[in-house]
Amino acid sequence: MREMNVDGLTFEDAYERLEGAIASLQDGKIPLDQALQRYQEGMQLTQYCNELLQKAELSVQQLQVDDTGESLIVAPLDLE
Repeated sequence: MREMNVDGLTFEDAYERLEGAIASLQDGKIPLDQALQRYQEGMQLTQYCNELLQKAELSVQQLQVDDTGESLIVAPLDLE
């Protein structure tokens, strides 16, 4: 199986291609060798999308008041 080149894809483009791979696998009408190729592409796209989301998460920050209450500090966004 060949490696898929995902470099340079936007998140939206990669996600759309991932949805296409999933749809073709769920359809069940493609030959086994093509299904295996689509599965591998889907896994690569999943990893790529996860990497893009992690990078985006690291860049999101929030302003917080420091312990003294006198100044603002930039901290990572904590959604939990």
